[in-house]
Amino acid sequence: MEKQKLEDLRDRVPCAVVLEQAGFALDLKESTRRAIKYRRGGEIVIVIHGGTGWFDPLSEAKGDVFSLVQHVEGFSFVDALNRVASLLGVDLQEPEWRRSVRDTAPAASIWERWDGRRRPWRGSMTWRYLATDRYVPHRIIRAAIETNVLREGPYGSMWAAHVDDAGAVTGWEERGPDWRGFSKGGSKVLFRLGARYALRLCVTEAAIDAMSLAAFEGLRDGSLYLSTGGGWSPTTEVALRKLVSCTGALLVAATDANSQGENFAGRLRDIADEAGCDWLRLKPPADDWNDALRAREQERKERRMERERGGVPHARRPRQG
Repeated sequence: MEKQKLEDLRDRVPCAVVLEQAGFALDLKESTRRAIKYRRGGEIVIVIHGGTGWFDPLSEAKGDVFSLVQHVEGFSFVDALNRVASLLGVDLQEPEWRRSVRDTAPAASIWERWDGRRRPWRGSMTWRYLATDRYVPHRIIRAAIETNVLREGPYGSMWAAHVDDAGAVTGWEERGPDWRGFSKGGSKVLFRLGARYALRLCVTEAAIDAMSLAAFEGLRDGSLYLSTGGGWSPTTEVALRKLVSCTGALLVAATDANSQGENFAGRLRDIADEAGCDWLRLKPPADDWNDALRAREQERKERRMERERGGVPHARRPRQG
């Protein structure tokens, strides 16, 4: 890519857009006009220089929008260029002090976009993505469709709705073979699958992980499988606190088996302690619940193939002379 084009991309794609699309949440209380703090679990990135620069206060990492993509997504430089180019035109959810006109899409617009998408059906691209690429059982996919939290996204991706206490769609997680993000103009609350008034509340970091855990447990009665969408917004925390305020609630921290997952689990334990409800750490046997589900299903498939290969064919009966 020519130097001029690189500079143009650097100027036109703010670092904050990269962070929002990667699941970071704005920490408004600890931000200033010149240094805006974003968090994703235990990770912290501070955006400076009017959105063109950033640094990690927990390490020596810093740089421009291209190095930021490499830092938060683990991409190579070439992949980072393509990622930044794909974010051209994505609106930024800026702090109130930098807004001249409120640019968040109204709830009606979010609902219209959601309602305009088809529900997945057996054989659709989204169904195949979930069942074939992610190994989510058909029963779980159907349950998500019946709960009205699943839609067909573009290019074979899926949309998994975040809803508020009243059941209104506030936004959706977007996942596909080549894409991961959150709805433009939407807000993260909670993805919810299972019994609406359940007391066993299983919190994961992604909707696909929530569905995967539900698959492991057979969509356990009395359980509600939740996803924070990889972030931790104030509305998410309010929704969780309301759920655990019910008498007899059990908060299950089913977050990833890594440092970020442990940080999330610690936050969940704090919420449980403050609410006076029971708390449990449920750690996946792989990095996340979908990795664990895929490993289990692949192992089952290999065992079936071994049994088929090891089977003895029926012997032919000798001809009668």
